Amino acid sequence: MKQANIIVMGVSGSGKTTIGELLAQELGRPFYDGDDFHPAANVAKMAAGHPLTDEDRAGWLATLATHLGEWEAAGGAVLACSALKEVYRQTLQAGEQLPLTWVFLDGSRELLEARLEGRHDHYMKASMLDSQLTTLEKPTYGIRIELTNSETPAQVVARVVAELSVSAT
Repeated sequence: MKQANIIVMGVSGSGKTTIGELLAQELGRPFYDGDDFHPAANVAKMAAGHPLTDEDRAGWLATLATHLGEWEAAGGAVLACSALKEVYRQTLQAGEQLPLTWVFLDGSRELLEARLEGRHDHYMKASMLDSQLTTLEKPTYGIRIELTNSETPAQVVARVVAELSVSAT
């Protein structure tokens, strides 16, 4: 593979953490969840049902960009991160200097909402899905995976690995 860091991105409920963890295991790389790097104020705001602003995200994205540089130097990692806007992705890419592979998990509103409603242990509530979908600027690059109800996470990861193999040749 050409690039050591892989970012699994998409709105909440797309399966970033599940797919990212399995992908990291498959590739033998460490996994990190971008949610774990949010400051307490951001988590509290989202838990209260309020979407984050660009200002709220700025420090979080800068922290992740620093870590991505460290992880790249150590041989790479898989990061689950919403990365909803192009400007966020550019920040993570450290001004296009850092090589990254993007995996965009894309699904219908109905599928995503059903997944969020089934969650009981996460601060991101289904009521915030519309805000994320409105904010989302779908990338025109990287690997796009259209999510369905019929595929297991292992099958999605197999598709990602196949796409990574094709892009490495």
